[in-house]
Amino acid sequence: MGGASQPGSDRWCIVNRRIVHVIMTLGRAHGQRARSDSKEISLGYGVMLSFLMRSIRRLPLLILLLLGGILLLALPLLGGYRRSAPTDSSEDVASTRGLEEIRYLALGDSFTAGTGNQPADAFPSRLAALWREHGRRVTLKNVAVNGYTTEDVQEREIPEVAPFRPTLVTLAVGANDYVRRWSADVYRSHVRVLLRAIIDAGVAPNRIVALPQPEWSLSPAAASFGDPRQIGADIVAFNTILRDEARAAGARYVDLAPLMHKQAEEKMLASDGLHPSARAHAEWAAALYEQVEP
Repeated sequence: MGGASQPGSDRWCIVNRRIVHVIMTLGRAHGQRARSDSKEISLGYGVMLSFLMRSIRRLPLLILLLLGGILLLALPLLGGYRRSAPTDSSEDVASTRGLEEIRYLALGDSFTAGTGNQPADAFPSRLAALWREHGRRVTLKNVAVNGYTTEDVQEREIPEVAPFRPTLVTLAVGANDYVRRWSADVYRSHVRVLLRAIIDAGVAPNRIVALPQPEWSLSPAAASFGDPRQIGADIVAFNTILRDEARAAGARYVDLAPLMHKQAEEKMLASDGLHPSARAHAEWAAALYEQVEP
């Protein structure tokens, strides 16, 4: 027995020779220039994997760990391990989108200006605040003015569109056209001109949001403008015109009329007894936040 070769020693010799062979192979690979040929890369992987599979049943745990370490070191040397950038990452898109600035331009009359309340309580300011609370960068410009008609908006507010470069525009106007006894047909033609002007100033139609005038016929001050019931019917008619023209232009109409009617019934009014209260504006902003994608 003393001079005979033992089965265990034969196995260790075979293992040692294979380890030396792997190390020499790695040394040669490291001394050569890395090549990107996919066939050679696949061959390198195949040799390593084949060797590992043939030996795995016979090698002790320590040798397996050694071979695992060698394999990890060999991957970069063989030139085949490359971390490719993801081609479509929804998380990256969402993160980038969250950093895009919202440039919001508010056009209209007293109902957009927030008459009867502090400017910060007007719905455009409230809406911008909601976006900021959820991590968006917002630049707001509210150019609405108390008493403005569609003609006033055309002459004094539309020139603000192109220089501001808005990503979103809201348009709410019509009550003062009605107060001045302009017909529904005149109102329609003016709205059509306004929407065309906003688009011509560089705003995509789907970035324009038209909004109804509130149900001011139920306010205490409405009686001074005529029969409240007739005013209510005419408000519905004007809002319908705005809706139809907005849709025809490719813009969006957000129907806040049911909410506004409910608020009017609950007398959610500013101290002037005509315009909606700060709470009403806050509810409009909350509704717009849910329905408008900036």
